Amino acid sequence: MKTALITGASGGIGSALAVAFAQQGYAVVLNYNNSEEKARRLADVITESYRVPALAVKCDVSDYTQVCNMFSVIEENFGGVDVLLNNAGISEQSLFTDITAEQWRRMMGINLDSVFYCCKSALPYMISKKSGVIINISSMWGQTGASCEVHYSTAKAGIIGLTKALAKEVGPSGVRVNAIAPGVVMTDMMSSFSEEDVCQLKDETPLQKLGTPKNIADAAVFLASQKAEFITGQLLGVNGGFVI
Repeated sequence: MKTALITGASGGIGSALAVAFAQQGYAVVLNYNNSEEKARRLADVITESYRVPALAVKCDVSDYTQVCNMFSVIEENFGGVDVLLNNAGISEQSLFTDITAEQWRRMMGINLDSVFYCCKSALPYMISKKSGVIINISSMWGQTGASCEVHYSTAKAGIIGLTKALAKEVGPSGVRVNAIAPGVVMTDMMSSFSEEDVCQLKDETPLQKLGTPKNIADAAVFLASQKAEFITGQLLGVNGGFVI
C-alpha cells in the first residue's frame, strides 16, 4: 500500500486531499499544527469509511527539525512517503508598506520553506525506490501577483520555481514534481470576504462560479496517477478560467 502525506490536512483543501487519496487506497498521513481535534477526527473518519490507515501527526512545517521528526514517525509506521502533497499555507492581506519583517518571514516559512523542508525529507525514500510524486499547492496569485498580497504572491511564485527546477533534477530518478495553482476556492481562507466580494469574484470567473476543495483534490489525484506518468514540471491551473 502506498502512502500519501498531506501537509495542512485539517483545512478545507487539505481535508479534501486526504479523503481523495484514501478513496484511491492510499494510507494517509495528516499533518496538522494547531487543529489537532479536526485532524484526529478526520483520521478516524477515513479509517472507518475507507478501511485504510490514517495517521494524524503534529508538526510545524516551517520548522525543519519538526519536519525531520515527522518523517521519522512516518518511516516507523509506513516506511516512507510515495506521494507528497505540500498543501500547508496561510494567506494575509496587507499593504506592502505595512508588511513587517516578522509577517514576511512567517509567510515564507509556512508557505515556501515548508515545501523545501518536506521535499528534502521525502526525496531520499523516493529516489531509492526510483518512483514518487510530489504535488505542490501554489496559487493563481503566484502566477500573476495580487495587490495587497505581495508576500503571499511571492511565496506562491517561489513554489512554482521550485517545482520546475526540482522536476528537472529528480526526473532521472523516476520522481515527478508538479504544482497546482487554485483559483478562488471556498475555504476558511475566504471567511474575511464579504458576500459582495464573493459575488464579484464569481462574476470575474469565466465559469461564473467559485472552486471547491474537491476540484483541487481531483486534480491532485490525476497528477499522482499513472494517467499523468509523462507529466512533470508543470503548473496546472484550477481556476475556472480566472487566469489563462
